[in-house]
Amino acid sequence: MDLSLRINRNNGLKGLTFWGQWALAQTFVVSLLFILADQHTGSVEFYYRMCAVLTVLASVPAYTFSGVYRKRDNYVTGLGRLLMGWSMTMGGLACVAFVCKADALFSREVILSWAVYGFLGQAFLYAPLHAFSKYYQRSRKSEHKTLIVGTGELALGLASKLNEHENLPLVGLVSDGALPAMAPDAPRIVGAQEDLLALIKEHDIRRLYITLPLSEAAKIEAMYGDLLDANVDVVWVPDLNSLTLLNHSVKVVDGLPAIYLNESPLTSRPTAALSKSLMEKSVALLAVILLSPVLLIIALAVKLNSPGPVFFKQDRHGWNGKVIQVWKFRSMRVHDDKEVKQASRNDSRITAVGRFIRRTSLDELPQLFNVLQGHMALVGPRPHAVAHNNYYSGKILAYMARHRIKPGITGLAQINGCRGETDTLDKMQKRVEIDLKYINNWSLWLDLKILVKTPFTLLSKDIY
Repeated sequence: MDLSLRINRNNGLKGLTFWGQWALAQTFVVSLLFILADQHTGSVEFYYRMCAVLTVLASVPAYTFSGVYRKRDNYVTGLGRLLMGWSMTMGGLACVAFVCKADALFSREVILSWAVYGFLGQAFLYAPLHAFSKYYQRSRKSEHKTLIVGTGELALGLASKLNEHENLPLVGLVSDGALPAMAPDAPRIVGAQEDLLALIKEHDIRRLYITLPLSEAAKIEAMYGDLLDANVDVVWVPDLNSLTLLNHSVKVVDGLPAIYLNESPLTSRPTAALSKSLMEKSVALLAVILLSPVLLIIALAVKLNSPGPVFFKQDRHGWNGKVIQVWKFRSMRVHDDKEVKQASRNDSRITAVGRFIRRTSLDELPQLFNVLQGHMALVGPRPHAVAHNNYYSGKILAYMARHRIKPGITGLAQINGCRGETDTLDKMQKRVEIDLKYINNWSLWLDLKILVKTPFTLLSKDIY
């Protein structure tokens, strides 16, 4: 199980969160801009007001990406993050002004003074807020003392996560049976389960994590009955190590807690999925327009090199296992497609032009039209032939789970070296593991990183 503990970020005083500090900072920089503009021109012109609006909007992704106002950072690190976030915001504004040819409207003296004093003012505001936030966390540290019931792999993983957070101090583990031998660097075992209530009172515990497996539900139920009178927060972290989880989460369904073991990111995060679709279709359309001369040249070369159609269409599994037709430039001589066989090194079926376009991955360009159709994405697990899926699905655990998201032209597996022929079970196993990792960690930022890295992985010796 991939243990993903989500700590509540809003456990401090209201106003000390990211949004509280961000709001104070933006109020200051906008006010400063208006004051400087008024002193220089005698009024705050429309373009300065638009600049203020764009600053507020641009600072949200810039400060989030830079990690500004993280509570765990020391003051110097926090200042560095603040400088990076402010610089990104200023850089974004400069690009907008350049593209709109509006840079001549602004006073350089005003903008330069604003950029410098804006950062210095934010740094001045950050100092007392950061110090008070740290003090507040230390003062409340004793109020969040925790215990973990269990000594297995899940308990140790949870302990490691809790130790990363200063405001969740771990007292130790409670054994649910005979005291096991523990590694020297493991959390200490403070007692046995039968002494749990006494341990809670002795150590002034405020939160208890139960890491027992589902098979011990009766024991958990009895334990919870006793804990109801102990005035502690009780959190059950079920041991799901035996299951392959995919984009798992905990939600409430009509008042009932539900553990989602396997869910597509496209349905669990519809807004982000819509953003991904719009972004990828826009990029695909732009790519088709810009690369149209290249597409025409390749099509002509394929047609002249060997008889047969320009495009090759093959059935592949798409989102949720639905069969789709994936397009490629034909790179092989026309042959019987009843038995799907992977291309191999020195494959006699591959034409001269086909060898070049396969080596450079140019044969994949028609899949931009699959993206525009909505059948594929720019980034996602690569679609395999239906025959290959039928073969591997019975040999590799969770093989078909790759299709819980749309297949892509490129993917996390491809930028990690999984390109070309999968002639062994181990190679396919590795590719599937990386594809599932992508689904579990999917985000627009991850997609952008994969797109940026893809061109540097195209010329691989394993592609033929």
